[in-house]
This record gives sequence, structure tokens and C-alpha cells, in this order.
Amino acid sequence: MKRAVSSRRSWGMAIMTCLAVGMAADAASGPPSAPAPGAHVEVFKQKRLLQVYSGKKVVATYRIGLGSDPVSPKRREGDRATPEGRYFISHKNPRSQYFLSLGISYPGVDDATRGLREGRITKAQYTAIVAANRQHLPPPANTALGGNIFVHGRGSSTDWTWGCVALDDADMRKLYDAIEVGTPITIHP
Repeated sequence: MKRAVSSRRSWGMAIMTCLAVGMAADAASGPPSAPAPGAHVEVFKQKRLLQVYSGKKVVATYRIGLGSDPVSPKRREGDRATPEGRYFISHKNPRSQYFLSLGISYPGVDDATRGLREGRITKAQYTAIVAANRQHLPPPANTALGGNIFVHGRGSSTDWTWGCVALDDADMRKLYDAIEVGTPITIHP
């Protein structure tokens, strides 16, 4: 039993590393301590930036770290790539192994459609992913597409995650406090 728990913890640590958005706060702005009205998040992989918007106004900019394959879009479990597309914050974890974390709704409907077309997932898995996305719930993470992608803390100085977006802890605290479940997040190349 101890070995299974330890193995699950190790797997959980690897998964949580998935999309760590390591960000350094822009000196000109920082997210409000209360959730920003009309907030949405934009991640720019090539620039290694995460920006928080309130309506059309940028209210915060952070430096990020990505998966150890920072250029490719995520296509399968274990590819260490950060996904690209339109998602939403599916849940918050105040007890993350990576300080704090915000769940990203990967795989999304577009990912599931591509996965079904390419034969990577079954029709039942596709249906479950679509249903979770429509209900704004975390999608299944146990498919060939991978999952458990997060914005989390523990550092933005390198691309070190399994596909997550990583921020520095102080920035993650600000982001965590400013972003609510359901907030849209778009990840650009």
C-alpha cells in the first residue's frame, strides 16, 4: 500500500509539473487582490509571458516557464509539450505540490475532436471530454491526449514542466487570488 501511495505521489508530482506558468510581475501592474471583473488570461509561449486582462486592458504581465518541449503543441500524454488553444480555469488547488495551482481544461473540445479523428481516443472518451467542457468541469485526464495541465508555482526561470505553465511563487499567489474558476485562458504559440 505504501508503495502505491508513493507511486501515486510521484505520478502526481510529474503531472502537476505539467503546465507551470512561472511569472515575474510587471513593475507597472499587478493583478488586483480581488478577482478582476471580466478577467481572461492569455499565455504567449514564444514570448514566455502570461497576461491577465480585465476587459481589453492588460492588468498584469508575468514571466513563465513551460514544458520541456516548449515549442510543440501538446498532442499526447507524456510529450512534455504545453497545449495551445482556448480553455478555461477548471478548478483551484490551494494544496498543490507546486505551491498553488489553477487547473486548465485540457483536453478541450478541439483537442478531443482532433484526437478522435486521429484515432488517439475512443468515442466514449471524446464524449466524456466534451461533456466535462460543456459543464465547466475538469476533463478526463486518463486518455492518450494527456491531461492534468495547470498554471502553478515553483519557478519561471527555465522550461522544466511536463506541459504546465509555471510562475514564480509570489506571482502565482497574486494570480491565484485574482482568477476565479471558469475564467477563460487562451494559450498561443
